[in-house]
Amino acid sequence: MHKTLSMLALLLAPAPLLAQGAARERTDASPIQAYKLVLVGDSTMAPHSGWASVFCAKHVKSSVACLNLGRGGRSTRSYRTEKSWDIALGEAKVPGYGATYVLIQFGHNDQSSNAERWTDMTTEFPANLRRYVEEVRAAGAQPVLLTPLTRREFKEGRLDNTLEPWSQQVRKVATEMKVPLVDLNAHSAALVQRMGAETATQLAQLPPAADELAAAKAGSTLKPRPVPEQPVPSADAAGDGPRGVVTRKFDYTHVGDVGAGVFARLVAQDLAVAVPALRSQILP
Repeated sequence: MHKTLSMLALLLAPAPLLAQGAARERTDASPIQAYKLVLVGDSTMAPHSGWASVFCAKHVKSSVACLNLGRGGRSTRSYRTEKSWDIALGEAKVPGYGATYVLIQFGHNDQSSNAERWTDMTTEFPANLRRYVEEVRAAGAQPVLLTPLTRREFKEGRLDNTLEPWSQQVRKVATEMKVPLVDLNAHSAALVQRMGAETATQLAQLPPAADELAAAKAGSTLKPRPVPEQPVPSADAAGDGPRGVVTRKFDYTHVGDVGAGVFARLVAQDLAVAVPALRSQILP
């Protein structure tokens, strides 16, 4: 019994302290190889209405700084004139990364009739893309061009891909300037065509109304609804909390959570093919 208690006391005794002044072994972590992705584009890329935030959240490793600078309603012209491009280029110049890539996706609003957005498809639009590419390279980063995400408009069972001519301009610039290309338009159009008009309604921000769903079931889509008026939260209702407002709607251009996930996965796959140096950093 006495021997058992002695052994128990020995086991329970605190470990001896290191002699005063004795140092523990210490090593330094090796430097990481970090990457940066700067995503530039319109609402089909932007937070809450596009695919890119889901891409950054789910399809890159922690060694990648992924910054979504997509903004709704922007074209190759207005993104520059409002100085958003200056912000993106500043991010591309930030030192410390092994490699920085700038992903550029426009077309939707270059196609618009809005006075501050539209560009000529065969002259101004490709010239703007070339200038973006040149400036990214001058900043020490690497450009990647993306063709615009397809709209999901159908006529008698066939996808009406009005952005294909604009996508062809992006492909030409990519070929001429030897820029990696993610052909998002071609691949998203093929995917949406396989889904069909009815299933593709599930990719929108909100469910379709009864007449919109009925038309999709018949193989055609209706004209998009007018954009709802954006509510302005009152200071009293918001208190000290966040007051930002995002207007969600059903249409055939913007995407909700399901659509963002579908197209973010598509971009991840295509980017790994277009830029082999990023394959180890991209998650499927």
